[in-house]
Amino acid sequence: MDAKGPSGTFKRSSLKRSTSGSQKAQKAWIERSFLKRECIHIFPSKDPTRCACGQLTTQHVAIPPGANSVEETNQLVQIDTPKDKWSVVKHTRTYPTDAFGIIEFQGGGFINKAMYIRVSYDCKPDNLLHLMVKDWQLELPTLLISVHGGLQNFDLQPKLKQVFGKGLIKAAVTTGAWIFTGGVNTGVIRHVGDALKDHSSKSRGKVCAIGIAPWGILENKEDLIGKDVTRPYQTMANPLSKLAVLNNSHSHFILTDNGTCGKYGSEVKLRRLLEKHISLQKINTRLGQGVPLVCLIVEGGPNVISIALESLRDEPPIPVVVCDGSGRASDIISFAHKFSEDGGLVNDDVRDQLLVTIQKTFNYSKSQSQQILMMIMECMKKRELVSRRINSHKSEKRC
Repeated sequence: MDAKGPSGTFKRSSLKRSTSGSQKAQKAWIERSFLKRECIHIFPSKDPTRCACGQLTTQHVAIPPGANSVEETNQLVQIDTPKDKWSVVKHTRTYPTDAFGIIEFQGGGFINKAMYIRVSYDCKPDNLLHLMVKDWQLELPTLLISVHGGLQNFDLQPKLKQVFGKGLIKAAVTTGAWIFTGGVNTGVIRHVGDALKDHSSKSRGKVCAIGIAPWGILENKEDLIGKDVTRPYQTMANPLSKLAVLNNSHSHFILTDNGTCGKYGSEVKLRRLLEKHISLQKINTRLGQGVPLVCLIVEGGPNVISIALESLRDEPPIPVVVCDGSGRASDIISFAHKFSEDGGLVNDDVRDQLLVTIQKTFNYSKSQSQQILMMIMECMKKRELVSRRINSHKSEKRC
């Protein structure tokens, strides 16, 4: 019987690695093609114990080429009076990636497995897709579902959680879709993970769930360092830590690295570029069709409204599906959609109600809320590309 993770997406051949010539060549290609980033300066920040990159100064790895001693190293990297802000370009250096292989998630009475790789935030999407198809042995999807939403933990009503989970998995299984998420075990990603776990306990159907997470925010990331390795990984989160653990129901992880520690953001641009690159792949050469891309929104903060607008503004535009009843950003977009006319126009009463709701929901000032309202109105100009998945148990007056 094939060994497989909860999503059942890879074969024994990709788990039990041979040391053949082709395998060595592939490993060499990975090390040539993918990089990690490390901050090489100790740059002052508001917290005197930390570099501006987020790393504790006592744990900071910073040895510029040519430094022969600790004294020389400290002299070279210590910046006492910075003239500018810390930046990835100026203050980090790239090295060949030192973390790729297979994760064995521990706990829960059984071991789930997933493929992973640490990559620089600016790596080439075509190299990543090559890795996914050749090394991870994935088949190109016929649909890409990109899930966005709140990173903070939130509850879904049981009925809505069930409808959301079943709908997502059914869409993935019946179309051969890939699901993209933020990869860590918080917020909306936790709900996606629960749906994947529920599916894997009942079925052998394959679901490919790919988490794209910042390397710098991972708890226990040191456990993943090693080239072409199988590494055990604990998913027990430290409640006192600001870091996050990976969700153990995903089948693959791309861990983006911009040299920062404890900060989100390195994953945003790479995920968008990779989604775009995949969408341009021709899955039907006769018809010249690319891979359809859908943006699925569950709950979420103001940044999720920004993601919805970016999706709709893209060329070609990306359809947006909002999970009505899940809270915050989803419900605000859904309310605007329900009460807007063709062309995205809303009456003054609806506009006023939206403004008050934005202020209350995000604890924003009136001027901040007006900026969010403008973004929502911009989304509604393409309201035909926005669809709502409605929780029938939700009161219509919620917004």
